Amino acid sequence: MKPKSHRSPAGQNFKDGTLFIADNLHILRGMNSETVDLIYLDPPFNSKRKYQALEGTDAAGQSFDDTWRWDELDVRWLGEMDRRNPALASVVETARLTQGDGTAAYLAFMGVRLLEMRRILKPTGSIWLHCDPTANAYLRVCMDAVFGKANFRNEVVWKRKLGEKHNLASRKMPSSHDVIFYYSKGKSTVFNQPVTPYSDEYKNKNYQYEDARGRYSTFPCTNETGGNKPYEFKGIVRAWRFSKERMERMHKEGLLTQAKPDSPFRYKKYLVDGAGVKIDDCWADIPQVRGGLEKTGWATQKPLALLQRIVKASSNPGDLVLDPFAGCATALVAAAIEGRQWVGIEACEAANDILQIRLSEAKGGALGAGHYKARIARRPPSRTDLNGGEPDHRSKAYRTRDNVDFLYGKQRGICPGCENHYRSKDLHVDHVVPRAKGGSGELDNLQLLCGHCNTTKGAGTMADLRRRLAEQEADMRRRMMAA
Repeated sequence: MKPKSHRSPAGQNFKDGTLFIADNLHILRGMNSETVDLIYLDPPFNSKRKYQALEGTDAAGQSFDDTWRWDELDVRWLGEMDRRNPALASVVETARLTQGDGTAAYLAFMGVRLLEMRRILKPTGSIWLHCDPTANAYLRVCMDAVFGKANFRNEVVWKRKLGEKHNLASRKMPSSHDVIFYYSKGKSTVFNQPVTPYSDEYKNKNYQYEDARGRYSTFPCTNETGGNKPYEFKGIVRAWRFSKERMERMHKEGLLTQAKPDSPFRYKKYLVDGAGVKIDDCWADIPQVRGGLEKTGWATQKPLALLQRIVKASSNPGDLVLDPFAGCATALVAAAIEGRQWVGIEACEAANDILQIRLSEAKGGALGAGHYKARIARRPPSRTDLNGGEPDHRSKAYRTRDNVDFLYGKQRGICPGCENHYRSKDLHVDHVVPRAKGGSGELDNLQLLCGHCNTTKGAGTMADLRRRLAEQEADMRRRMMAA
């Protein structure tokens, strides 16, 4: 239930308590593999809304436009996804056909980052992705593609609005919940079942028997002292002092003279040992942030209690928690309060001030007196888990991985000769204007062609290629008619 944390051979190449102010993709790519125990992310939702922080709050003056456009996309991401995870690339292409370029651009943004998050998770690690109904269906398929369908654990429904009034004239039911997808990296993962205390009604119904020591149990005590082992068989009038395992073995072997082998075995539980009621996947007991000291000014801020529950459920004290979209720093504060290491990434400069204020308040409150100072970094860490270091994919040679990714994304996987869609591994780098005719090796003069078109073009131009393809098609039709 609580496997030991896995330690990467190379170890983490960044310090605990660091907030990176930068594009999270660059930071994630600089982190060593298998160094993080838990990732929580509350990314943009593709809501097509512009968010403005409230005046008079810690985040005043900050804004964010949650609208995604294909012409602003780094097309290299499409080639990278096709090369590293073809299923993920297919999800993005499907979204483009069904939802349009905006949703596809958003999923491409998320896809390349999810690939890096999986890489840096430890084998026992897990990830919780927070989203809303805007794109949750496609994000779920993206998570299946990256982490594997078999590693899906839960879809948690968080009811963020409780008992609010809604416009009765609306033609749809009001939205009052978010979705949090919970995935593990592998079969064995850290999980601590969240529980809530027993209600008075539950305790009165199930723990109604009191022994001489003042302890309440699920079954009547069979002697005045209460014994010291909470196990007994139905019909036996004494408290057994053996372990549960030994009693079960003796029962099966028929060594308990007063109990038949087929009689039910009952486990007496004491209230003082009860963990509580298991929390299911519908969380309606944590309302969204309304005001008070916790409020930072962002409408998208998540409550501290929500993040504390997630941190405690999927990590143990001392584990490392990462939030790559740190925002209001709620996940980082929750990790600090629960005794976990943490590291955050946020592109907004205001996150620095918000984090320092919230950590200082948490340190002086739940964590004891004293000011908790976070480390601020703006440059990616250098990976130390690669043999020979990070390879340079921007060399002068024109056929580099970076160039292939760019060309593939620019062409959307379409061969400009036959106009068919291919995997990036099945396309070849070609010079639009042949080198024999003065063409350069610059990126603007490069393209990707399928094997047939590349062979057919040879040292010719694109006009030559299209003429030869037309001749081949005409020749094939003549042969088919003759046959």
